[in-house]
Amino acid sequence: MIIEQKIWASSKGWTNIKVADSTTFQPQVVFLFGSRAALSNKNLLNQVSEFYPESRILGCSTSGEISGDQVLDDSIVISAIQFEKTQLQFAEVHVLDVSQTYDAAKSLASQFPTAGLKHVFVLSDGLHVNGTDLVSGLREHLPSDVHITGGLAGDGALFEETLVVSQGKAQNNTIVGIGFYGKDLKIGFGSFGGWDSFGIERRVTKSKGNILYEIDGSPALALYKSFLGDKAAELPASGLLFPLSMRTQADSLSVVRTILAVDENDQSITFAGDLPEGSYVKLMKANVDRLINGAEKAAQTSLLGKQNQNPDFAILISCVGRKLVLKQMVEEEVEAAHSILGAKVTQTGFYSYGEISPFSSESKCELHNQTMTITTFKEI
Repeated sequence: MIIEQKIWASSKGWTNIKVADSTTFQPQVVFLFGSRAALSNKNLLNQVSEFYPESRILGCSTSGEISGDQVLDDSIVISAIQFEKTQLQFAEVHVLDVSQTYDAAKSLASQFPTAGLKHVFVLSDGLHVNGTDLVSGLREHLPSDVHITGGLAGDGALFEETLVVSQGKAQNNTIVGIGFYGKDLKIGFGSFGGWDSFGIERRVTKSKGNILYEIDGSPALALYKSFLGDKAAELPASGLLFPLSMRTQADSLSVVRTILAVDENDQSITFAGDLPEGSYVKLMKANVDRLINGAEKAAQTSLLGKQNQNPDFAILISCVGRKLVLKQMVEEEVEAAHSILGAKVTQTGFYSYGEISPFSSESKCELHNQTMTITTFKEI
């Protein structure tokens, strides 16, 4: 595996962070993560295509970009990779309406030949796609031994528009995926949160998909505002600081759901993933030390094989809510992950509106919010 990494910033233009150690560097794929404003600049995307004219470029808009130990804003980070023993398959679908997400995921899955398929990495629009349906559709139409990781595009804390990059274009209502094939590629993954739950557990009594209408028979928004106090006036952005933990069964693992929008008229809350009727929810709040420890645990889980081998390349996808909580300490969670993954790893990624991963190799893929999710790669 040969890797090259560049960063674009308005003050400096393009800067080489890691130059490929090869005179015949021919990357098959370029991962690109950048701010919505930067990705809306067609000239910048054209420049990336000129850097790597034979490569497939995949990426998305973010709520912050990751390069090494750095967390950046209003930049573009590109990582070009030449796999020496691995075959790649690319797929793309478009979603005209959120209700079509499951069928779109099924269509995306069908574009990957199953023979030899080891892993699928997916990037999706963060606002016009139902993340739960996306994960369900992929999980149910890919072979059971194929793991799935990825994330939902971000847009800072604005929640106005997200973009997915494919084939030289940045557009919304889009989902892209990359399938990895070959016995010589090792892929690891891990996902952890670090939030503290508080208060009593309550039951979802009325919902539709990812729209929550009632909790314990009371209007969801009114009840939620009563928890937030002065922060209620800052919704939906302040909701990133107070997500909900949700479990569908009394004995099931909890996943975290974060707010995308609120509706004063019907007192509903729209989340980044589904909250089925009858599920159990509990309010959560941040613990800075536990968030950073969660990043360490995600990195440790993503190490490769029984020998815990360090990877060559890692994609970190962390939730925008964690970034807003950690503030000036945000780089500490990236540094914590890097310290576990090893000094030689090339690290990239972004802050997202949702993370896609199993908790570990023994669990099924889920949509997460407010986690640090890490996917690692190494050719042997």
